[in-house]
Amino acid sequence: MNNDAQIAQMEHVARWFQQPDRTERLEVLRDVSLQVAAGESLAVVGPSGSGKSTLLNLLAGLDRPSSGRVTVDGREVSGLDDDARSRLRCERIGIVFQLHHLLPQCSVMENVLIPTLAPGAPEAASAPRRASDLLERVGLADRLDHRPGQLSGGERQRVAVVRALINRPALLLADEPTGSLDRAASESLADLLAELNREQGVAMVTVTHSMRLAERMGRVLQLDDGTLRTDGERA
Repeated sequence: MNNDAQIAQMEHVARWFQQPDRTERLEVLRDVSLQVAAGESLAVVGPSGSGKSTLLNLLAGLDRPSSGRVTVDGREVSGLDDDARSRLRCERIGIVFQLHHLLPQCSVMENVLIPTLAPGAPEAASAPRRASDLLERVGLADRLDHRPGQLSGGERQRVAVVRALINRPALLLADEPTGSLDRAASESLADLLAELNREQGVAMVTVTHSMRLAERMGRVLQLDDGTLRTDGERA
């Protein structure tokens, strides 16, 4: 791992959920520590139920750790109230989900611009030009007025990636972004994410089952039964 400034950090993080009978708890993450340097790309791989999505939700501030610290852009996420965490996501974090969550009644351009409507969104005035440039970059310049139902699965995921990048985040989080795509679309999206990481300088953390996608990232870590292993790390 390089010595660049850290954009995100997890320190001895655990996440557990109390069972309904309150006599036992379900431990999802155990003593996880992780550092993400500005501009780097990282894949976390592991089987279903290993805690990958929980790890990503903690980095995004969508969940709080049961113990330990999560820091993004110098701010301890778990110490922020709901409004502050929402602002942090708006300003500094982009999220790509396995299911694109595009609004079916809105056009491609309208879907991409939705994050810029949030109070405090950076560079909102220049967002339409940036949206057009990014959509052209991902091969969707002729789809600006199309609705999600008129696009292929791979095209919808590319729109979701552009939406996640529109506010110039420092950290992009992707949760199984190729999980619902066929092989050709998956490989195309993997190429795109790797290229955008280089071109946009955004740090990227991807959780995935796909080793094809993971191998496009700069580092690969293994999450198994809630424990993060670094023995699979690549230089």
